[in-house]
Amino acid sequence: MTSRRQRRAPDAEWVLMYRKGLTPARIAGLVKASPALVTYHLSIAREQDPELRVVHEAAAGERPARVTGRTMQQMNDLLAMVQAEGRYPSSRAGGAAERALASWLQRRRRDAAEGRLAPAVRDGLACLPGWQDGHRAAINEERWQQRLAELTAYRAAGQDWPRHKKTVTDTEHDLGVWLHTQRYKLRRGELDPAKETALNAAVPGWSAGRTRGRKARPSPDSGGGPGLDWSCE
Repeated sequence: MTSRRQRRAPDAEWVLMYRKGLTPARIAGLVKASPALVTYHLSIAREQDPELRVVHEAAAGERPARVTGRTMQQMNDLLAMVQAEGRYPSSRAGGAAERALASWLQRRRRDAAEGRLAPAVRDGLACLPGWQDGHRAAINEERWQQRLAELTAYRAAGQDWPRHKKTVTDTEHDLGVWLHTQRYKLRRGELDPAKETALNAAVPGWSAGRTRGRKARPSPDSGGGPGLDWSCE
């Protein structure tokens, strides 16, 4: 029996549900499929039938989000940023303007997944290949920046470089595994140069790590107890 995932897109059942006014997210929940897969099928269906979106909106009693001058300005700001910096905005950025753009983009991705993205915005963002697929990359980037901030604070508290083995606390373990990964990527020439620069600026000496024979200080969340094995990585 051929699974739904293996069927040729668009899936007729999903298209029928969409015609009846169900959003892609609702369809995905009902058929136990990923929202991305349902959205992919429906995007093909809309290309084949330009009237499909109108039928869906009429059945759902919905209209795409209203396009305001502010919306168009934010879209243009996003396009300019991506073109200039080669990346999408981060919700953890230091500047309020970039955080606002990240929030705006997240809402547009949600609108697109639910079939409510205004045509003017959809057409404007079409020049950014894979802009809807950048969500996971954005999450990974935010997680990386968060780990860097945590490591910076850990070192500023007077702690030695965190280990990834034989650790005292969960905090040391999490940071140690992350730092070990960055060193591994650096040795293999796989670390993003921008990330290497950020590490060098925030925590100088990160690539060398502990000096053999140096005892470890107690970690902040270890209750002040003595450190365990301090062997080098």
